[in-house]
Amino acid sequence: MKTFNLRHLHLFEAIASGGSFSRAAESLSMTQSAVSMQMRQLETDLGLKLFDGPRRQRLTDAGQELLQHARLLLAQARAADQALAQLRADPTEQGSPRGLLHLGVVSTAHYFAPRLLHAFCQRHPQVRLKLTVAKRSEVLAMLQEHRMDIAIAGHPPSEADLEATRFARHPHCIVAAPNHPLAGQRGLSWAELREENFIFREPGSATRQFLEHLLQQQSIQVRAGLELAGNETIKQAVMCGMGISFLSAHSFQVEAETGRLAVLDVRGMPKHIDWCFLQRRDSQLTGVNAAFRQFVLDEGAGYAACRYT
Repeated sequence: MKTFNLRHLHLFEAIASGGSFSRAAESLSMTQSAVSMQMRQLETDLGLKLFDGPRRQRLTDAGQELLQHARLLLAQARAADQALAQLRADPTEQGSPRGLLHLGVVSTAHYFAPRLLHAFCQRHPQVRLKLTVAKRSEVLAMLQEHRMDIAIAGHPPSEADLEATRFARHPHCIVAAPNHPLAGQRGLSWAELREENFIFREPGSATRQFLEHLLQQQSIQVRAGLELAGNETIKQAVMCGMGISFLSAHSFQVEAETGRLAVLDVRGMPKHIDWCFLQRRDSQLTGVNAAFRQFVLDEGAGYAACRYT
């Protein structure tokens, strides 16, 4: 192997993640011809084809193998860079973390994650931020594939290679339009919800899984009137009277305060799961990631708190 440097690995990973040479060129502010030339050089040095297909958009078996190692090596390089940045800092600032903090969060966490990041950066102005909001499955995959080092999501994942630390409670409620017949009634039972049109989140969402678990506990079935993707779309459907829904309390704070949504008073509600700080078990957090983890565990509950009455 003649040449195998981090620049080539970074470029290769960008192509694999973006799905095309043109997207990688745009994200890295390079010309597409320069990207193609460097990848041809890498393939020549390796003696293997990394891309296949008419537009070279599909990874070969060798490309898939290299991608796993590239992401691990790039993650280790980022950790080393952060550690060295601390040593290069002014002696009076060496106790303060610096570098890039890339946090991944599930969609519901974006209602409080910016406040959390802002508070952290006010204390540590040398930190640069990148926030990725995605579906739970995508966030977990990015962690496992070393595309990010830390994340915030709901209940602990079942994946054995990820470590979850609880730091806050996450309330969920049943909501309806303010003029719904059940709005304002006290002590509703789950049985009284049987005939209501429920608006469900899309399959695979943590909110839907939580609701299905609760319905199984109550041994009841409800009328699935509609299935929609995302909290914002569901809120609009509820507000216009299309049905009731089970939502994270984070998602409807503004609507509840302004009277556009009503929280139904169902016995035993709200139901809670946990907000968790996620990281891989195979790597120790250092620098800015370690500092942010401690900040979340110490103060994250305050920033994740929300009203549900």
